Amino acid sequence: MEALYLGCLVGGVLFALISVVFGDWIGDALGGVFDALSFEFLQPVVLAGMVTVFGGAGILIERYAGLPPVWSVSVSVLCALLSGLLLYFGYVKPMRGSENSVGYSMNDLTGRIGEVTVPVPEKGYGEVMVSMGGSGNTLHTAFSFDGDWIPAGVRVVVIDIEDGTLGVSELEKTEKGLE
Repeated sequence: MEALYLGCLVGGVLFALISVVFGDWIGDALGGVFDALSFEFLQPVVLAGMVTVFGGAGILIERYAGLPPVWSVSVSVLCALLSGLLLYFGYVKPMRGSENSVGYSMNDLTGRIGEVTVPVPEKGYGEVMVSMGGSGNTLHTAFSFDGDWIPAGVRVVVIDIEDGTLGVSELEKTEKGLE
């Protein structure tokens, strides 16, 4: 049994090393061949971790616990399953949720608050910096929606978008008009 455990331990470690070094190349070469067979839980990192833990736990249990072979295999399988659950719910699933994009649509800018960086004349164009939350700030060409001159440093709200240009209005003036 010790040969099986050692083989799983070495095989799992080699798989992990090969995945780190050649993972992208292997994924490109296979081109999604196994996508139809994939289950959410059976990610390569989870499987490699389970095989490695099975081998390591089996060696330790057989050498130091003195359990019969059936019990050592059962406890090793249990350890492998627990480690797989921990890997999946502690690493794989949270990391999948962390993938996000900093991209946005121009329509997402409507209603956002910005600050004029280059004055916006009554008829013409200036520049506005709009905060995009966690992804930073973005600069856009802007025109005065109300036809008023808007000096630099004034906070504005994006009212409309025409041909990729933001129609903005002074935020304080808009707030006073609402009162």
